[in-house]
Amino acid sequence: MPRIPRPAGAAGTAAAVLALLAASPATAAAPPLSDARILVHLDLAAGQMPENSTPEPDGSLDVTFLTAHQIARIAPDGGVRILATMPAEEHPDTPLVGFAAATGIARAHDGTLYATYATGTALTGVYRLDCDGTLRRIAQLPPEGLPNGLALDEQAGFLYSADSVLGVVRRIPVDGGEPTVWAGGSPLQPTAYLGANGIKVHRGAVWVSNTDTGTLLRIPVRQDGTAGPVGTRADGLAGIDDFTFTGAHEDTVLAALNSADQVVRLAPDGSRSVVLTAADGLTSPTSVAVHRRTVLVTSAAFAPPPDPNVLTARLHR
Repeated sequence: MPRIPRPAGAAGTAAAVLALLAASPATAAAPPLSDARILVHLDLAAGQMPENSTPEPDGSLDVTFLTAHQIARIAPDGGVRILATMPAEEHPDTPLVGFAAATGIARAHDGTLYATYATGTALTGVYRLDCDGTLRRIAQLPPEGLPNGLALDEQAGFLYSADSVLGVVRRIPVDGGEPTVWAGGSPLQPTAYLGANGIKVHRGAVWVSNTDTGTLLRIPVRQDGTAGPVGTRADGLAGIDDFTFTGAHEDTVLAALNSADQVVRLAPDGSRSVVLTAADGLTSPTSVAVHRRTVLVTSAAFAPPPDPNVLTARLHR
């Protein structure tokens, strides 16, 4: 989630997010990506601003719709199906934004989905969507925080939630229970607006983006499950939102730079390149997912043009 001005009320949400400034000049898709195209244009008036995503085995993409506070599935042909709507909150008071927001999403191998919901009230928490369509909250999170990215370590049985306002990573048992602060400190804190944002579990570590500092962080998971020291793997990534890895056994990253309308490739040796831009259709990109050789990028259109969408591109190994 990028910086969003707090609207005066629900009616002001669309106007507030569209008031954000568009960013930098664009170029075309670059190697190792090709064949970039828009898979589906979404309905901004219906609140279909995709915030986070996770792929399905058949190539579908499960997403959270931020302001509609829904979980949806986007098929490989672009069809959109609403899977669940979060409980209504009549008086949301979500920090920084004011409206109820569906944020992070993660998928288990059996198809169970987990999502975070921020309302600024007692409804704030982690929700589980079972394959039969049952939606229930499995953990309450502090209403004064803004739970954002969500990651699953299925083998260990824990979810990790990044809080962009309180600047911490919490760990939650997948079966539900009391969340605990797993990692904190200045590298995760906001300096102006949003701190810890995107989050992934990858090769024995929890990786986190900090939007305000423009950094990608790596936190080792010690043998006892506690957090090791926070290390910076990349910086200078202004407006970084969510990110993913190009493979399960490599540390090459594709990261969404929301304010720049870009996706960048970050190699383990420190080199980087811009691989997608507004010229390809990005408009405030929020998340990146990889399924086999397909890259899927969600754009929420927080800044003009008002075109929330999902972009697809081919990944060359």
